Amino acid sequence: MRNGVKAAVIGGVCVTLLGGAGYGLYNVASALNGDDGPGGPAAVRTGPPSGSEVKETTGAFFTAWEKGDAAAAASYTNFPEAAQELLSAYGGDAHIGQVRITPGRATGDTVPFTVRATVSYAGASRPLAYHSELTVVRGRTSHRALVDWQPSVVHPRLRKGDTLTTGDSAAPEIEAVDRDGKVLTRVTYPSLGPILDELRRRYGDRTGGRPGVELVIRHQAAADGSQVADTPLLTLAKGRPGRLPTTLSASVQAAAEKAVLKYPDSSVAAVKPSTGEILAVANNRDDGFDAALLGERAPGSTMKIISAATLIDTGLTTANGPAPCPPSAVWQSQTFQNLKGMTPDGHATLADSFARSCNTAFVKFADEVKVDSLTREAEDRFGLGRNNWQAGVPTFDGRVPAAGGPDTAAGLIGQGQVQMSPLNMASVTATAKTGTFRQPLIVPLRLDGRKPARARGLSPATAQQLRAMMNRTARSGTAAGVMAGMRGDVGAKTGSAEVDGEARSDSWFAGYRDDVAAAAMVQDGGHGIDAAGPIVASVLRNAG
Repeated sequence: MRNGVKAAVIGGVCVTLLGGAGYGLYNVASALNGDDGPGGPAAVRTGPPSGSEVKETTGAFFTAWEKGDAAAAASYTNFPEAAQELLSAYGGDAHIGQVRITPGRATGDTVPFTVRATVSYAGASRPLAYHSELTVVRGRTSHRALVDWQPSVVHPRLRKGDTLTTGDSAAPEIEAVDRDGKVLTRVTYPSLGPILDELRRRYGDRTGGRPGVELVIRHQAAADGSQVADTPLLTLAKGRPGRLPTTLSASVQAAAEKAVLKYPDSSVAAVKPSTGEILAVANNRDDGFDAALLGERAPGSTMKIISAATLIDTGLTTANGPAPCPPSAVWQSQTFQNLKGMTPDGHATLADSFARSCNTAFVKFADEVKVDSLTREAEDRFGLGRNNWQAGVPTFDGRVPAAGGPDTAAGLIGQGQVQMSPLNMASVTATAKTGTFRQPLIVPLRLDGRKPARARGLSPATAQQLRAMMNRTARSGTAAGVMAGMRGDVGAKTGSAEVDGEARSDSWFAGYRDDVAAAAMVQDGGHGIDAAGPIVASVLRNAG
């Protein structure tokens, strides 16, 4: 009814309503029976918006948006100031006009729609088309039916703090190529989209390219104040891309992309232990967040790789030394348990308890481990927690704080305040495999003379013991089910991490095969072999 005319009789008064009929009817009634008027308070509508309200509100919102009237369109939302700011940028900074919106069939209070428009800038014009959706809610104080404002209403790739702009690109386009010269695109490898944007921002002006004209999403600055790479949406005038070499492997990337599709909220990273080069990064997340490089989650029992190294390096035990596995362990009034069904073993060695992933065996060492022992091991041997990695794109570099109290014991089993990303655990696995810490990198150091992070790495004896324990875990321990039949030099560690407020644990898995190490995390994925394990095993099987 956006373009229709409707007559209504209210209290004997004939009123003609133009466009947005339901909204007009509601406000005329309110005006005639105003809150302080002789007619008393207007009737207050409650409950979810009706089907007619949903249709009328979206119709009025779409009409104003099509006309480029940001203020009017914003008035039909529950956050009008934020809506007006973004809708103003839509027609202003982004130079988007000739907007036509076609609503689809509503499902309850949710309405899908298609936008077709034209982007025009400096004599160049290109058509723009995309799909989005909105939800209509009841206003908390006004009780009106209103569009529930989210930036994604304007474009599905917009998030809080984002805006749209059209103009000369901030950096020339790049043609990123893998280690064998194969071109990497976001179409073929969707997970690489944010990485390619960041590589372009950092290295576009170093590759000999020429900027073009683009419509982009300009993101809010990161928490540390650093600028986040623009996300291109449409090219109006092509520039000339520059060629950028990367350490990625197209074949390993393809395997990683395929593997994560099987599990929602999953992420995986793979590195080459002999060099530290990143071979693949893949995510399957609705929010578009690159959790593989930037995620900060408790790693669960995959942390026992570092914990076992700590126990060996501090002289508390060895792979074949004692590490009894009682049914429970108490540390400073907090009781720790093993996985359900695990048989206690009072005579277990560290290798036994590592392969079975016995939590209590590690917790029992909390009496002897110094508060900062795990922190020092993570920093000095595995290169974690110093925030100094120079990978070529932003990374989270792990966090293993020297936490006292119950967190001393919790940290030994990858809980408490310990936080890791899949890339961190892939690097840990690579260090265990070779004994040498090599900082992960995705762009060759020679391109810009970056200085990589350094760490001492492991002694030959410690590395040999870790490899033996990880090999046993892969062949006959908790990881055997997913690593079965895998040829070559293999090792693995399973993990699951409990997260406050979530019904299921996060699934973690770290493993290596010959000169490839990988780690995966699946939020709410259960045990390590349930989700993360199959992802890593698939990557390792297809990596050579």
